[in-house]
Amino acid sequence: MNETRAGYTVSIQYDRRLYRQDIAGSIAHARMLARQGIIADDEADAIVGGLRAIQVEIEEGTFRWRPELEDIHMNIERRLFEKIGDTAGRLHTARSRNDQIAVDMRLYTKDLVTEVVEAIGSLQTTLITIAESNFDVVMPGYTHLQRAQPVLFAHHVLAYFEMFDRDCERFRQACKRADVLPLGSGALAGVPYPIDRRYVAEQLGFAEVSANSMDAVADRDFLLDFESAAAICMMHLSRMSEELVLWSSEEFGFIRLSDDYTTGSSIMPQKRNPDFAELARGKTGRIFGHLVALLTTLKGLPLTYNRDMQEDKEGFFDVGDTLLATLRVFADMLLTMRVDAGRTREAAQGGHVLATDIADYLVAKGMPFREAHGVVARLSADAAGQGKRFDELSLETYRGHSDLFGDDVYSITVESSLAARDVPGGTAPGQVRQALSAAKLRLEARRGG
Repeated sequence: MNETRAGYTVSIQYDRRLYRQDIAGSIAHARMLARQGIIADDEADAIVGGLRAIQVEIEEGTFRWRPELEDIHMNIERRLFEKIGDTAGRLHTARSRNDQIAVDMRLYTKDLVTEVVEAIGSLQTTLITIAESNFDVVMPGYTHLQRAQPVLFAHHVLAYFEMFDRDCERFRQACKRADVLPLGSGALAGVPYPIDRRYVAEQLGFAEVSANSMDAVADRDFLLDFESAAAICMMHLSRMSEELVLWSSEEFGFIRLSDDYTTGSSIMPQKRNPDFAELARGKTGRIFGHLVALLTTLKGLPLTYNRDMQEDKEGFFDVGDTLLATLRVFADMLLTMRVDAGRTREAAQGGHVLATDIADYLVAKGMPFREAHGVVARLSADAAGQGKRFDELSLETYRGHSDLFGDDVYSITVESSLAARDVPGGTAPGQVRQALSAAKLRLEARRGG
């Protein structure tokens, strides 16, 4: 076989990272075989000892990876033969590479979810810290990227806390669906030995045993679940990235990121480019691509295992690596962010963001809201024509639009607008304080659970 052909089917360059899961699965399988009397106890002891020694070699960097053996399974099996002789051949009794790789990937996914949920929790802790340290900062909330109503900066930050909380739920659901033991399914039809699958599940920490051997070796839904959750999480990170890019621009000037997370220009010395946020925004597209690629790979496959499924791993590993790196960078980067409270307040007082409050003022005096909406729309146009804010308009101007306006219209301020939104989930300071407390409790409960 020529070199091009020989290398085409090789996966060891990326599936070698599954060595811990592969060895753990093999140890549990060997112990079960001995427990069931399928192999002798001394044979199982030799296999387990050999596998543990191989893991030490891999982790110490002395293991010799052989591309000609194609994958992680055959590399470890060959080395086991070299270490304990023909007894190594007993290990593959009642097992196929089809159910072996399925258990490896499920174990890896479960481990990866644990890391991701922990990383999301660290980012959420950072968001709480930012919200608390900038609690009194006021900014405009936006719709259509137009100034809409004043909000607390902390309220805006906690919106992302909620997004990431939902992400954690999705990852936990993905983990639950990965938490099913496929080992014992053989190549596709089960195995003709008196195996104890529930014992193996207990040894490996699986909650359930697969119900159908054909589905077990063909199923990669749990990878789709993880990649879908990752794509949504990266979408949330990308939305935050876009706001960081906007807020750090001179046009907004709401925040300043540390020099550690910005870079200069090769030609313009004044530039402070938010490259980390931009890269996260860009990497999001790559994660989306991996999800679509796996869906496309699986959509035309008949049952059961097909070699196409070897293509599930590179994209999946990249999804996990990219997501974890982005979550960790953001947790560190956001702690360096400095908020310009003066600039955000100035923006919150401009752009006629109190228009809704003025309409509500008229409603409180008996005017139907739709009518009040029209009055304030005309008032806003009048103020814009004069180049003034609402608080700069004369009472005569107000009364020119409605006789219901009185001196008390000037009591409508950013603070009164915030205080008025005193409903659960609203931006009133008391509600935001309660939301902060609730967020902390949820984090503590998740870590405790």
